Amino acid sequence: MRRHGIGALAGLVLAGALAGCAAQEEAALDKVRVCEVTHSIFYAPQYAALELGFFEDEGIEVELSNGGGADKVMSAVLSDNIDIGFAGPEASIYVYNEGKEDHTQVFAQMTRRDGSMLVGRTPEEDFDWKNLAGAHILPGRKGGVPYMAFEYAIRQSGLDPETDVYLDTSVQFDNMTGAFLGGTGDYVTMFEPSASSVQAEGKGYIVAAVGDAAGDLPYTAYFAKKSYLDENADLVQRFTNAVYRGQQWVASHTPEEVAKAVSPQFADTDLALLESAVANYQKVGAYSTEPALARESFDKLQQIMREAGELDETAPFDEVVNNTFAERAVQDAA
Repeated sequence: MRRHGIGALAGLVLAGALAGCAAQEEAALDKVRVCEVTHSIFYAPQYAALELGFFEDEGIEVELSNGGGADKVMSAVLSDNIDIGFAGPEASIYVYNEGKEDHTQVFAQMTRRDGSMLVGRTPEEDFDWKNLAGAHILPGRKGGVPYMAFEYAIRQSGLDPETDVYLDTSVQFDNMTGAFLGGTGDYVTMFEPSASSVQAEGKGYIVAAVGDAAGDLPYTAYFAKKSYLDENADLVQRFTNAVYRGQQWVASHTPEEVAKAVSPQFADTDLALLESAVANYQKVGAYSTEPALARESFDKLQQIMREAGELDETAPFDEVVNNTFAERAVQDAA
């Protein structure tokens, strides 16, 4: 009996020790609050990193929320309600030009082309951007990258976005799909998988990818306050490492494999739709394969912002972009 008692006691001690180790291991994860501009398969590398445990491998627990617009994401970062914002780099340009001392810096790029699909009410196999002359279009929030990239694509076709088309900005970003399905507009820009879903239901048809017309742009990226980057350099580096692994994984896998990996993030979306959406984005070259933001792309973004009348003074690349973490992530993984 005594031996059994000692064994039972040892078992309890061992179980307690194991439980304590598990608790310590769980507690060792650093929580990072991330706010994304919207929830879309356009950000597949991020979701792959989440679902495949790349962030956990770096000792990070990501608390993800949806801001519903770049302006709202930036507000959350500046108010310290969020650690890292995930939206268009234009938000950081605006904040820098406002003269804020502790402005935000972009430290990792996720997407390098516009992820919007132009959806119309009828199929247009031989779509030409000039077909939009006189059309009523829902393009997103004025001042945001989706809106400005769409304007740029229209200009590339020879049309004037101010006089040749009606760009209706009265509908909020999150409500554009519903408004279009309700009868507003001739065309609407949608991210995936919404565009493929609407097409599958026969309620709209993808006629063009805005990214094909607008070309390479630093479209969506991670940013944080300078003070946060300085005070949490190791954490930000580990975060960027996980992002890079996600980018590399998506680049080396098929749409079917990517769709299956990230499907828990889209529980209400059919797997076939996710696969179609990933294929569309891989075809247009939307996903960045490395996190560094190129100076040429940044300059092009500011040119587009100036043409859109949203930027009076360009911001210096080295103040708005901090590629230190991105470059080290690539170097360390080599």
